[in-house]
Amino acid sequence: MSEPIERVATQVDRLCWTGILLGLAFTMTNVQQFAAAGAPAWSLVWCAAWLLDPMVSLVLLAILRAEQVTARHGVHMGGWVRGAKWFTLAATYVMNTWSAFTAGSAALVVLHSVPPLVVFVAAEAVTELRDKLGAAVVNAMPKTPRTSFADYLAMAQAARTPGVAVTPAWVREVTGCSRGLSSRLAAALVKNRGRS
Repeated sequence: MSEPIERVATQVDRLCWTGILLGLAFTMTNVQQFAAAGAPAWSLVWCAAWLLDPMVSLVLLAILRAEQVTARHGVHMGGWVRGAKWFTLAATYVMNTWSAFTAGSAALVVLHSVPPLVVFVAAEAVTELRDKLGAAVVNAMPKTPRTSFADYLAMAQAARTPGVAVTPAWVREVTGCSRGLSSRLAAALVKNRGRS
């Protein structure tokens, strides 16, 4: 029952990360043009401009991955991490859309806004999606029925032989019950023995 959910969780995770990577790859050329600021092709400035987007994107990817892993273990990141994530996302958005805004073209603004916004939304959603799908896996697992007091008592009575000293330790040994329950079971066995 839990295996299909685990498979879906893996697929969702891969699809989200693929979307994030494609979105960041799309923004790369726009950020390069922004950073190059019209420098001639293959000049030092033009070549160095290609480093800006990967620098920001790699930091963002590292933060997202760390957030995803720590969230699985119930560890929440501090304000610096959240701030760094938002800063890298905002920097990518501004550098990607700057030329579209300065050109005053609504179509270009939309075109250049979609990929960074998809990255932003996916970055926020990927960790929660993974957590919720993990919870679905746990919820789909068959639940083990609880053993009742009467069941434990019947197990202990079946294991009891003449000459056995009924103690809480003996009850735990033959039934596997908890320390707190073993005292009550031992008392009930002794009481039942006295009646018989």
